[in-house]
Amino acid sequence: MTLHGLYAITDSQLLADDRLLPWVEAALAGGTRLLQYRDKSGDATRRRDEAGRLKALCEQYGADLLINDDLPLASALNVGVHLGRDDGCLREARQQLGAQAIIGATCHASLDHAEQAIADGASYIAFGRFFQSVTKPGAPAATPALLQQARARFDTPIVAIGGITLDNASPLLAAGADLLAVIHGLFGADSAAEVQRRAQAFNELFEN
Repeated sequence: MTLHGLYAITDSQLLADDRLLPWVEAALAGGTRLLQYRDKSGDATRRRDEAGRLKALCEQYGADLLINDDLPLASALNVGVHLGRDDGCLREARQQLGAQAIIGATCHASLDHAEQAIADGASYIAFGRFFQSVTKPGAPAATPALLQQARARFDTPIVAIGGITLDNASPLLAAGADLLAVIHGLFGADSAAEVQRRAQAFNELFEN
């Protein structure tokens, strides 16, 4: 499985008021092949329902769905999972979800943590934040130089995250990122059509 391209991450506030499904579909239509469902609310029933609908959409467009920090939900839906540094055990996730599942790990700005994550079974290692981020304004800062070091050290796919937009993405790709994880830069739009346009524009960056 090749992990490459735009990695869309949902945001429950940006995608409120019935925007979740149509705007995610627009991102998928624009070429998104990896989608993370991120919802920190405590409404387990709604989260299960939304994640199930997103899985169906992803299957329709040939994309893969991951669940943020919820291994039981990922296991129930038979999809991948992304785990933060304090949000679960990568080894346990690999054991539960199987060898083919996509399992991501937050590594902030630590190459050592990335190395441990790979040893524990991560499918990709995610570094960030690279720019000022609305979602995680206090997260540790990462740099393109860190990406270059990670690219030289690891064969595992590398994800860049944090404040990424169409205007600032290119240096991260040049430094070695395989995927760009985008939230506001994709979904912070005023229409589904604009989400699709942005998704297509992000994917064109990978072709250049």
